[in-house]
Amino acid sequence: MAAPMEGEGDIGDDYYAILNVDRQCSNVEIDAAYRRLTKIYHPDRHVDPVKKKHAENLFSKLKKAHDVLSDANKRQIYDRFGVKGLQVEGLELMTRTRSPAEIIAELNRYQQEQEDRKLQQRTNPHGMVTMGINATDVFDTDPDLDDELESYRSGIPSIEISHMSLNQSVQIPITKKDTSIIAGTLATRNGNGQGTFTAIWRRLTSDNGWAELEMSCGDHIGTSLRGFRKINRRCYCTANANISYLSSGSRRAIAFTGFQTMIACQLDTHLQGRLVWNVGRPSAMRTLIVYDKETYTIILTAQLGIPSSFLQSVFVKKFPDKNAKLRLSGKVSPLGVVVEYGCEKKVSQFSTLGATMSIGTSVGVSLKIKLIRGQQEFHFPIHLSENIVPEAIVYGTFIPLATYFVVKKLIVDPYLRRQEEESQEKKKEDVAEKMAAKKEEALATVELMQESVERSIETEERKRGLVILKALYGKLISDDDGELLEGQCIDVLTPVQALVRDSQLVLSDTKTKVDIPGFYDPCPGEKKTLYIRYKFRNKLHQVTIADDDAIRLPLQKHLLKEDT
Repeated sequence: MAAPMEGEGDIGDDYYAILNVDRQCSNVEIDAAYRRLTKIYHPDRHVDPVKKKHAENLFSKLKKAHDVLSDANKRQIYDRFGVKGLQVEGLELMTRTRSPAEIIAELNRYQQEQEDRKLQQRTNPHGMVTMGINATDVFDTDPDLDDELESYRSGIPSIEISHMSLNQSVQIPITKKDTSIIAGTLATRNGNGQGTFTAIWRRLTSDNGWAELEMSCGDHIGTSLRGFRKINRRCYCTANANISYLSSGSRRAIAFTGFQTMIACQLDTHLQGRLVWNVGRPSAMRTLIVYDKETYTIILTAQLGIPSSFLQSVFVKKFPDKNAKLRLSGKVSPLGVVVEYGCEKKVSQFSTLGATMSIGTSVGVSLKIKLIRGQQEFHFPIHLSENIVPEAIVYGTFIPLATYFVVKKLIVDPYLRRQEEESQEKKKEDVAEKMAAKKEEALATVELMQESVERSIETEERKRGLVILKALYGKLISDDDGELLEGQCIDVLTPVQALVRDSQLVLSDTKTKVDIPGFYDPCPGEKKTLYIRYKFRNKLHQVTIADDDAIRLPLQKHLLKEDT
């Protein structure tokens, strides 16, 4: 079911409450309620210019509510999407030419397109910054140095930036099927810099595939062609061929860099198999088995190739309620064994932080820190030791964790709390403005219905019918005698009496009674109740009902004991 489109805190948009009809009411009941209310609020019934203006505003609301609820198509859209669902461009034409089911399907599609468009606008630019740090001098010692030099060197360990790279790309939609991508890369390693400019053209060839042509220039000139094709409901394949033009002094050589293809097949609901074949540098064939569930993922990889053959297993434990993941992997190859463990945590709506430790005979000890903010990625690989040093493992594991919790406790959490408080304060200010306007409208409505209510009381008194003696709405201290908390309750005697018809009062089961004409919200965010003390057959009755409950008066059980 699509998420409702109606915004939180909308005021005066409950059309059922405005007409005081049930959500399952018929068109006959809607028409009757509309006719009865227009007799009170029709602008022609008021001579005073101020009252006439208020009557015009209220009459416009009544008419809008009647128009929507009496139209089967609009009513179905309103019930599902709220007022904003009725504001979709082209709705008037749709309601005349399509069935309710077709309109709802179209609105679902429209809402999804809006969300996709917003997401696309956010994800078009993508950037990645990598800064490699060499900190091996902190943990590694050189046995060839004499004790004096080693003591001197150990006192001032050297930490240096070994390499940096910056990559930025921007997507430019050309047509519905064609997209161009412009990207640039700048990198430096050990004092040597290089850069590459890349232009990509991607075309959707069909609903089942796309093709992509890439051209790059800089320290080398290259061309690649990539494609994707969905074979059937369960299988798809990709292919990638690339050629690089490398320069060496005054001579220019053409090198066929390679060709890669992959076939993937969904073997089961959670199980997928992939076969990858790579020709070129390096040449290899790789098989992957991926088992993915909501709470964990297992990946098994086997590669046979020159010069690298290996077996690898990866286990990822997911914690959806905490937006976190734990990762553990092991890799065995002719070069040795590499073990990795790490975690990833979504720290805010658009930010994700992760850290991974790599330990192996071929890589030593490394710590990889990753920060993703929106579509920008920041990677910090830190080489701690050339060898497997216990101190490097301990410090690399616990210092990032301790730093995260300290920063989170002292900086991030207070910042998020301040943001939340500012957001709540702004919401309160917005609500206060809306409430002030709603209060003014309610008071004007009460003035409009005053004459009608006086006639209603006179008629009911004459036939010993239903007369409202006291009506309070808001946060009540006591349900027995109607005592109210100062400033948290309003007098709604006149609006309630205005709804009395033929010695009966019927209040429908709306979400809230705030939108009943003459009502407003005296305590936003608080639980509200309605207290009514009334007289029927000259006997006192009273009742207290919840904000979203329906009620029909009079009832025998409301009779006060002293009048039984």
